[in-house]
Amino acid sequence: MSSQPDTVAVDPLPAGAHPAWWLGAYGLVLAGVLALGAQWMGWSSLVDLVHSPKATFPHLGAVLKLTVMAVYLSLSTTFFPLPTGWMIAALAARETAVAAGLWPTVLLVALVGGAASTVANLNDYHVFSWMLRLRYAARVRRTRTCQFACRWFDRSPFFLLVLFNLLPLPIDVVRMLAAARCYPRGSFAVANFVGRFVRYGLIAFVTYYWNLGWIAVVALLGLAVALGGGKAALWALRRRAPQPA
Repeated sequence: MSSQPDTVAVDPLPAGAHPAWWLGAYGLVLAGVLALGAQWMGWSSLVDLVHSPKATFPHLGAVLKLTVMAVYLSLSTTFFPLPTGWMIAALAARETAVAAGLWPTVLLVALVGGAASTVANLNDYHVFSWMLRLRYAARVRRTRTCQFACRWFDRSPFFLLVLFNLLPLPIDVVRMLAAARCYPRGSFAVANFVGRFVRYGLIAFVTYYWNLGWIAVVALLGLAVALGGGKAALWALRRRAPQPA
């Protein structure tokens, strides 16, 4: 019998994935939105929003609130991990809600938030696609650990992508695996949107229905900071752990 380990063939990188084009287009759109927003609000109002968000944000119109949320969420990536839950709660609090009534608020926040986070995750997908072209990354993809992760991902990629977007897990490995396994970007985007839509819809529903207001905002921000701090502490401990001889 052969003693060769059971391995997964390393696929070519995602066809048609052009990180420079995607990120360049995203940067242009983002710059345009920021310029239009600054002109619409006025630079003084924009400065007030940065310095005193709690006092300024409630007085913005619904379109501006949703735009601010969309820009913020689209920037929240693996490489720039901004917490997202508190922003969803801020737009679903009754005193700052983007619509009149529970369900219009929930649907608007979940739709716009889900779409913005999908863009952020597509940014990750394209960056990972570029990183996987590097020589070192190619060697990593051939390790037993990476091939085990690929087999795990291949069992149910769409479900895993939905699950990791639905749950507030501080782990982004499924995005990298999606790029490594050439998972279609269309299916990747749909799975990300479904997971985030449900997740943000639940946050918005709970915040509005129970009238939690800024309690939800502060609690979710604190939870994100705690999870991020725990992740950083684990990473530091692993770096300081003695290496096997």
